[in-house]
Amino acid sequence: MAAAAIAAASLLPSSAFALRRLSSAANVSRFAQLKRFDRARRFAPAAAMSTSSGPKEAPANNPGLQAPSEKDPATKGYFMQQTMFRVKDPKVSLDFYSRVMGMSLLKRLDFPEMKFSLYFLGYEDVESAPTDPVKRTVWTFGQRATLELTHNWGTENDPEFKGYHNGNSDPRGFGHIGVTVHDVYKACERFERLGVEFVKKPDDGKMKGIAFIKDPDGYWIEIFDLNRIGAVTAEAS
Repeated sequence: MAAAAIAAASLLPSSAFALRRLSSAANVSRFAQLKRFDRARRFAPAAAMSTSSGPKEAPANNPGLQAPSEKDPATKGYFMQQTMFRVKDPKVSLDFYSRVMGMSLLKRLDFPEMKFSLYFLGYEDVESAPTDPVKRTVWTFGQRATLELTHNWGTENDPEFKGYHNGNSDPRGFGHIGVTVHDVYKACERFERLGVEFVKKPDDGKMKGIAFIKDPDGYWIEIFDLNRIGAVTAEAS
């Protein structure tokens, strides 16, 4: 679900009320993180935007959107394959995404001359992956919605390296990835036991039932489940 679905005004109670509840320094820090959600982008009630007849997703209600029947046949077969994050330390990131998030390493590519490595992760069954290295690469690039971690060699040991921009502070751009879980509350209880850093817990603010966590490099991950997401977004639907 896009970051446009979230705004501090809809996530948070009034500042005074929130600050009375946030007693620890860690919670105050998390409150500050929540306030950095883009205030200009929020769920809009259905009546707030004019629509013609038909579903909201129809081209008539979305200027610039091309109708499926008018799409260029050349794009048939295109699909969303990967999102790339640059990471400081692959050992730390691989531990997080495999142990905490349950992903598998689909493929690793090393480029010694350019001194970087790529790690492709996802929720595919790696038991079905080819054993031949080249064929496994092709198989990996045929999977949908994978996460590509890029490691530029040496950053993990560089005391001067300050990390990468996660897109959620000025200048804002990239927002987050999203992961569906069976039960957002149980998932977040587990994340908390594992020491995962939260941007938003499921019961923070007015939008109950969705959460945001951070990976080791500070990238945001939205956590939601299919039993609750419909109710959470009902007003915007």
